[in-house]
Amino acid sequence: MKIYSNIRNSGMDEKANGSMDTKSPVENGQIADPANWGVADVVNYFKATGFEEQATAFQDQEIDGKSLLLMTRNDVLTGLSIKLGPALKIYEYHVKPLQTQHLKSNAS
Repeated sequence: MKIYSNIRNSGMDEKANGSMDTKSPVENGQIADPANWGVADVVNYFKATGFEEQATAFQDQEIDGKSLLLMTRNDVLTGLSIKLGPALKIYEYHVKPLQTQHLKSNAS
């Protein structure tokens, strides 16, 4: 799946704090359900959102979409060997919203 190879060109706007405006369509009006992502999809997502250097940590730890959805704040801050600043942004602006989106889409 090459869902995220053109994420920057899909109308998603990166905000100054490193977060992304995820309300813009990527696939069928939303980001595809992360539960279906493979390791490469997770890596491509973080590369496309401006975390190219940190994306390799997800690859090294073989984090797929299901694993990503189970990650806690502590997992991201300590388990991936990522610097604190980027790790906080990754969790708060990406992992947590993806988890929330997944829960909402599966609750209905």
